[in-house]
Amino acid sequence: MQSIKVKDYLNHRPVTFHADMRIEQAVEKLLLSGQQGGPVIDAQKRVVGFLSEQDCIRKMLEATYQNESHSMVHDVMNPTPICVSPDESVLQLAERMTIDKPKVYPVVDDQGYLLGVISRANVLRAIDKHLHCNYEAGHRFV
Repeated sequence: MQSIKVKDYLNHRPVTFHADMRIEQAVEKLLLSGQQGGPVIDAQKRVVGFLSEQDCIRKMLEATYQNESHSMVHDVMNPTPICVSPDESVLQLAERMTIDKPKVYPVVDDQGYLLGVISRANVLRAIDKHLHCNYEAGHRFV
């Protein structure tokens, strides 16, 4: 299981945001993507934050009560997201996911450039595939 790497199961084309984007624009983009959140990147595609559905709900609810919204992504994003390496073991990440809150993790290279994201669903898919392969291999020799 250690040989199953994050890079083999990540989403290479995640929804991304920019810090200076209006929150309503980000929400629309998030809803169209079907993702639960996405990395906030700078012009060089380095990860500078993370915007989740929960962040958006909080800010949109506040805007509803005030009857206006002037918020930007940088106002609500998590400025210190938990990022993972493409070479990290899926098993190690799965163990972290049982403790850490994020449902989606940005995958970055050594310089912090975005390579993609990996979600809980991606991790479950990787583990399931690995278990099925082991199960089928074991039954071939019985």
